[in-house]
Amino acid sequence: MRVEVIPCLQDNYSYLIIDKINNTACVIDPSESKPIINFLEKENINLKYILNTHHHFDHVGGNKDLKKKYNSVVIGYKDDSSRIPEIDILFEDNQIWKAGNFEAKIMHIPGHTTGHICFHFSREKLLFTGDTLFSLGCGKLFEGTYEDMFRSLDKIKKLPQDTKIYCGHEYTLQNSKFCIEYDPENINLKNKIKEIKIKLENSLPTIPSILKDEIECNIFLRAKNVESFSKLRDLKDNF
Repeated sequence: MRVEVIPCLQDNYSYLIIDKINNTACVIDPSESKPIINFLEKENINLKYILNTHHHFDHVGGNKDLKKKYNSVVIGYKDDSSRIPEIDILFEDNQIWKAGNFEAKIMHIPGHTTGHICFHFSREKLLFTGDTLFSLGCGKLFEGTYEDMFRSLDKIKKLPQDTKIYCGHEYTLQNSKFCIEYDPENINLKNKIKEIKIKLENSLPTIPSILKDEIECNIFLRAKNVESFSKLRDLKDNF
């Protein structure tokens, strides 16, 4: 499997997971259709599946056009059946989606929204976290509670530490400024910030991140309990 990072809108990332054997792909969170179509046509790849982590428009905006053009199957969480455009298959927490050579576990990780899920391709050690876990950050609480988000992040922390994290936005540098403000002695974080700046200076995405790095550097994953997490989340909202 090959993963392509597709920049969309202002700072969104969509991801194409490409089965090189069958020359087919699934897309995670197509914010808009045009950049996806441009890549698929250039590489002559057929888009078979559309996987949505949550219902926000900047993650599902391309669903309708992509489904119409490629007759793709749209997959999402069961409780978002009325909120994800063109949805075909509804999954519950801990179910396995398998189609051809694609296989992922659905993990319900509420907090940003009540129906937020991530897709864990355990065989390839890939995790698509939408707007729950960012590199050096986490999503705002639009629908869920502090407890929801803390538990969701804790669920992610238990995955293998060499898992690659693909999140929904290029927020890493801005997130790093908050982390270093409240964790100024973190040597791992200081080193990661240097790496981030080099990537951005070379017009490269800072994604994927590695879960081990996030556990060591992401201040939200370092929170020991809901109380400390909630204080950090409030501080970040006003940072």
